[in-house]
Amino acid sequence: MKLIADILIGLVTLIHLYIVWLEMFAWTTRGPKVFRSIPASLFPPTKALAANQGLYNGFLAAGLIWSLIITDPVWSNNVSYFFLGCVAVAGIYGAVTAQKTILFVQTVPATLAIIAIYLAG
Repeated sequence: MKLIADILIGLVTLIHLYIVWLEMFAWTTRGPKVFRSIPASLFPPTKALAANQGLYNGFLAAGLIWSLIITDPVWSNNVSYFFLGCVAVAGIYGAVTAQKTILFVQTVPATLAIIAIYLAG
């Protein structure tokens, strides 16, 4: 189960690295294709705001990577729980305020990882 938990944490990390790239570097090119509910005309003026969001997603990815390299299992689990919890809450908020699919892209994988860590414990 520990391997499954680590794979799920890795998946959530990869999702957030993609979000970092999307929001910081591809907001005006790829962003309109991903967020179709937002008018395309809003992407250029919101580029700096999206980059700021991307930076925060980068911190989440960094925390998840950190959780994978911590050798103490209790400390590793606690760090994993914290960052996965942040991802899950952010996904719920994003689903309510921005786009419903965010729930499935962020919250569901993070919640599955939390469950896997708990079952591995």
